[in-house]
This record gives sequence, C-alpha cells and structure tokens, in this order.
Amino acid sequence: MSDLIRRDPRAEWIARNRLHPLHAAMLSSSKGGEASWMGPNGIVRKNPHAVGFIGPNGIKRIDRSGAQQGGAAKRSSASEVVQLPLHRVEQPIFSICVVPDMLGGRLSSHDKDLLGLANKLAGSDGAVVLVLFGEHKESAFDCNGVDRLLQIDGAAFEGYAPEARVLALSAVESQLAPRHWLLPDSRNGGGELGRRLAAKLGERPATRVWQVAEGVASGRAGAGREDLIRKAPRLILAAAECAEPVSDTRHEVRPLALQENIAHSLPRIQDLGAVAVDPAQIPMAEAEFILSGGNGVRDWTLFHQAAMALGATEGASRVAVDDGFMSRERQVGASGTWVTARVYLAVGISGAIQHLQGIGACDKVIAINLDPSCDMIKRADLSVIGESAAILQALIERMAAYRQGAARDAA
Repeated sequence: MSDLIRRDPRAEWIARNRLHPLHAAMLSSSKGGEASWMGPNGIVRKNPHAVGFIGPNGIKRIDRSGAQQGGAAKRSSASEVVQLPLHRVEQPIFSICVVPDMLGGRLSSHDKDLLGLANKLAGSDGAVVLVLFGEHKESAFDCNGVDRLLQIDGAAFEGYAPEARVLALSAVESQLAPRHWLLPDSRNGGGELGRRLAAKLGERPATRVWQVAEGVASGRAGAGREDLIRKAPRLILAAAECAEPVSDTRHEVRPLALQENIAHSLPRIQDLGAVAVDPAQIPMAEAEFILSGGNGVRDWTLFHQAAMALGATEGASRVAVDDGFMSRERQVGASGTWVTARVYLAVGISGAIQHLQGIGACDKVIAINLDPSCDMIKRADLSVIGESAAILQALIERMAAYRQGAARDAA
C-alpha cells in the first residue's frame, strides 16, 4: 500500500467556506467534518471554522449561526424533534447565581453565553440559579442551562431600580450563599448592577472576563490590548462569548422561592420612564434596531420613510455608501462598523463576507431580497423574497395602521 498522503482539495475548500451550499453537509461527513487533517508535507492543518477551534490568541471560536448547535437541521427539517438528555440536580452541593439582562423579556446572546459559563463552573454537583426581576417572555430556559428559577416580582423592581434590586440580591446571598455570582458586563444594566452588588457584598469583582478555566479568570484590560489574569472571585462580570452556550442538555428549571425578607428603603433614584430618542442620532455600534440598505434598493426616499416609520437606525452596505446614497459612518461591515443590534433588517444586500462579519453579533437578521440564493438569505433568520419597494411600502402602511389602532385603544 502506498504511503503517500492523499487529500481532497475540493472537500477541504468546502469545509473552510462556511457560505458554500455544501458546507453543512461536508462538516457532518466523516471526512470534511474533521477539525484537523494531515497536509501533503506532514503538517497538521486545522479548520478555523470548527466549533471549539483555539486560535493563536487562545480564544475559542463560538458559532453564532446555530448550524453546529442544530440550527441548520431545524431549518432543513422543521418537523424533526430532537429530545435532549435531561440534566437534573436533586441535591446540589453549591449554587451558581446568574442575573441576566433579559432585554425585551428574553435571554440575549450575552445571557446565553453567561449561562454556558455558569454550567461550566457548576459541573455535575452544582446548580445554576437564574434570578429574574418581573415578568418574562422566555420559553427556552430548559435548553439554556437553568436548573433553578428564582423570580422576584414587585413594583419596586420594575424599570430602572438598581438600589431595590441590590437589596433583593442581598437577600438571595443570605439564603443561598452561592459560590459565584455571574452578571453580564454590559451597558444594558448588568455592568452597573454587578458593581453595585460587589460594593454591597464587599467583594472585588473580575470585570470584562472572557474566560474562566481551572479557577483562573482572564479579563480584558488596557483598552482590550492586555489580559488581567487573577484567581476567579465570587463575583464575575463576564463579557460576550465568555463561554459556549448550552446546546446538548435540557435542564429542569425547578422554581425556587425566596425565603429571606427583602429589606426596603426609600429609593434615591426615580425612574421617569423611557425617553424618545431620534434613531438617526444613535451610534451604529449601540443601535438595537437597524434598517440597512444595499445595491438592491431603488427608491431611497421610500427607504428613509420606512426607517422613520419603524423607528430604526439607518445603515448601509459598502456598495450603497460608495454610490453616495448613505454617508460613510453608516457603513456596516468589517470595513465599516461592527454592529450588535437585536434586530438587523437588510434590504437589497447580497451579503459580502465583510458585511456578514460586521453583523455576526446581531441576534436576529431579517433579509429582503429578490435572489433566494444570495449569502444574506442563507445567513438570515427570516427571509422575504420580493421587490424591496413593495415590501417597504407594506411595512409603512402596517405601522401606520398599528399606531392608529393603539391611539383608538388609548382614547
């Protein structure tokens, strides 16, 4: 038998190209799905797109597309139901308390990463306790690693109420004495609440943590150019992609009651409610809802009207910016602005690789395009195939009808 190392260059290329139509099938096969293979010169080559790939900077790759976590299978066969094994902790030795942001009443991608880190720290002996304030709309706590659910209700905790929430978390501390507190180090409330809780408990937190391994926490420092490494403290404020989200187990989500009395004091902060902000004044990197236009937009006046009706921040592809339809600061992509919107609505954008890189951290991507085979359609969570002008006009009319109905109900 020949000792020559034989390889399939086409299979290797498809395995590296995540936008290729056969990419998912190649990864699922025994040959193309390998994370590494032997090159013709005996050098081991690694697939940088494989889940769990450790790059040269020590950062583990996390796939946001959902393909490696069953997302592609769900899209290809909606009727197929996969029953994950149930992870149950009857008598936990310790607990890990997680306080998520819960934007819009649902777990964000940052929250899911945080739960993944909590399950890593809990192992098989600990229980992950999710602490919520008020009502929620989430229906998939079990698939995201929640063993116990502690819901704290009350008008005092609604809106912006960091003082009242810290007092409630102090009662949780007295009852459970968790081994670790995990909060997202975000601008959506978790960063401030975590620092207030640290001051209340007298703990020195680890901030901007991107990895916890073997009892050591690694956090970003020096404007992200350096790592601050220390022993993992009780209170950890974690950054996005601090761990892989839970994807292979179900958890029982057993309700947990707060037995300790919550101390109340007169609040020094008064929440006056949300303030209307012009979406055009919101920086692209901080926008929650972005309506982005590309080469397929023919009526830019209608595009601006739709953005105003939807209350969305305007963005654009590089082609639209180069053609002069949008200013340079509105360009989305690797060569423009990396965005983290909760909803990204792409109109007439084919989906160049630089653009897809720039929207990689967006929670939900909606694509409107005439070409059902373009890369943006493949990336999108929801796609609408049709003429952009007609769809934008329909959106404007629907929003006008919705506002009129809301006005009548209020009257």
